[in-house]
Amino acid sequence: MRFEHVLVVGAGQMGGGIAQVAASSGRRVSLYDSAPGAAARGVETMRKSLERLAAKGAELDPEDVLGRVSAVEDLVPADLMIEAVVEDARVKEDVFRRADALLPAEAILASNTSSIPIASLAAVTSRPEKVIGMHFFNPVPVMSPVEVVSGPDTSEETRAAVVEFAMELGKTPAEANDFPGFVSNRILMPFINEAVWALHQGVAEAEAIDTIAKLGFNHPMGPLALADLIGLDTCVAILEVLRDGLGHERYEPCPLLREHVAAGRLGRKSGQGFYPYS
Repeated sequence: MRFEHVLVVGAGQMGGGIAQVAASSGRRVSLYDSAPGAAARGVETMRKSLERLAAKGAELDPEDVLGRVSAVEDLVPADLMIEAVVEDARVKEDVFRRADALLPAEAILASNTSSIPIASLAAVTSRPEKVIGMHFFNPVPVMSPVEVVSGPDTSEETRAAVVEFAMELGKTPAEANDFPGFVSNRILMPFINEAVWALHQGVAEAEAIDTIAKLGFNHPMGPLALADLIGLDTCVAILEVLRDGLGHERYEPCPLLREHVAAGRLGRKSGQGFYPYS
């Protein structure tokens, strides 16, 4: 099964990156976002990303790639939908209901969710065997892994098609089963949360915490800077899914993390998180 037309729902940092790599692989891409003007802005962000990659020597023509991307005003029929909206189960379920009603019966419905169970998304559709997780890593055009998450009803045909698709995008698929947080965030979010606790309790300043993680653990980015990149609101949402789904209070978000979110300090996307951004 080859996907010739991909519908990406959500034109933010993740959705725009997914649309970019799909178009760069030679596929036609429709990019939709419910926020007015967001899809068009996503295309312009994609243009800048492609131009930077070309300037660094990547073998691609930005205009050729962009010529395969269309900003659309609503969901459209496609071979594959990849949902990349906010990490909120109700919002995602609404997208899956609408896509299930509109897309052809043979189309696969994938979610870029980093924590919400695939089974809960499949349950609102009439095609649970064609629902799967396809969790990309940020920034999508640069990062190699894709966490492919099969739900309890995901068919072998769907799984194999999505694994093959990830490889055709130049990504490295890593398969996981359907548990809250899957593999990546079950490991990453407690790490970030503990770093926030260290800051909250005055163990060290943010820069020192991140320096120790970068140089001591050989990480490219410290946990607090990474949280800012992910979005502090997204970190809270994922931790809550882990806490509720796994039934353990160790996943409860640190009060300082909640304080930043309540104040609108969400990280890079708001201009302020644990660090300021211009």
